[in-house]
Amino acid sequence: MTLFLIFSSAGILIFVSLIHVYWAFGGRWGTSATLPVKEDGASTVFVPPMLITLIVSFFILLFSIILLDQSGYLPFYYSNALTKWGCVFIASIFILRTIGDFHYIGIFKKIRGTHFSKYDTWMYIPLCLYLAISFVVAVIL
Repeated sequence: MTLFLIFSSAGILIFVSLIHVYWAFGGRWGTSATLPVKEDGASTVFVPPMLITLIVSFFILLFSIILLDQSGYLPFYYSNALTKWGCVFIASIFILRTIGDFHYIGIFKKIRGTHFSKYDTWMYIPLCLYLAISFVVAVIL
């Protein structure tokens, strides 16, 4: 069970990292449901620049490497206190993303009924919770 949890989470993180690279270089697939929109539903709250999107992609890929390392699935590097605390920190990031900003994203968002908020409720919140659990499990192993 933990093998599936760790590898599926790492695979999801690698996929999400690659999608961010795609978006950074102008890809449009999936963008209508990935950025929070204002109450009018027409304009996004922010549009991240290319460099920021690439930085996010790098860190998401790094998260997958840390997860695999802490779980013992990277034969060339042994987990240590840094990867353990990295997993705790990353799990905290995903838990905070699950809780949200109390306005546009997360469980306690106020703006509902937009295209993004529907995806947030049914896909992004459960996904972030799943990823947080996988990082906690990696620490406990």
